[in-house]
Amino acid sequence: MFVLGNFVDALASVVNILLTIMYWLILIRALISWVNPDPFNPIVQFLMRTTEPVLEPVRRLLPPLPIDLSPLIVFFIIVFVQKFLVASLYDLALRLH
Repeated sequence: MFVLGNFVDALASVVNILLTIMYWLILIRALISWVNPDPFNPIVQFLMRTTEPVLEPVRRLLPPLPIDLSPLIVFFIIVFVQKFLVASLYDLALRLH
């Protein structure tokens, strides 16, 4: 049973790392958007390509507003998933050891 516990522990770690990376990418994109970035910059293009699939569905659910609140809502979702799902996976892994 310890093998399954190790697998769940590793899964929780990977999910936590991916969520943290997505959090930082969205934060950097939001900060860069304040300075009117060059859309042909490879870094800006990378940020747009990696964060748009996450932000666009949230943006479609929100009513039209003068300010884009989708990054803030995605931050709340990421924190919720980290505190609920990742913590639950760590607890499950601990019980399986």
